[in-house]
Amino acid sequence: MDPELKKALDEIHALTKDNHDMLRAIRRDQWLGFIGRVIVWLIVLALPLYLYQQYLQPLVSKFSTTQGVSTSGLFGFPTAAEVQKILNSFQGK
Repeated sequence: MDPELKKALDEIHALTKDNHDMLRAIRRDQWLGFIGRVIVWLIVLALPLYLYQQYLQPLVSKFSTTQGVSTSGLFGFPTAAEVQKILNSFQGK
């Protein structure tokens, strides 16, 4: 084999190997970045819900309790039967 051809072939092989290593590093960084973004968004979306459940919801439930009215209707509103029961209790007094 011609020495110049062998030198060129070795140089191409070294460049190809270097290119392959760089592409693998880029792909690995892309995966790590994707996983990092998923974790960050999970924290951003889940942290307010957790903080609400731990700290704010007990306070809200403590101050929003009303005597004799349950919030079993749609969106927490009393049902028609419950409203009628409240009206009857006021009319009876």
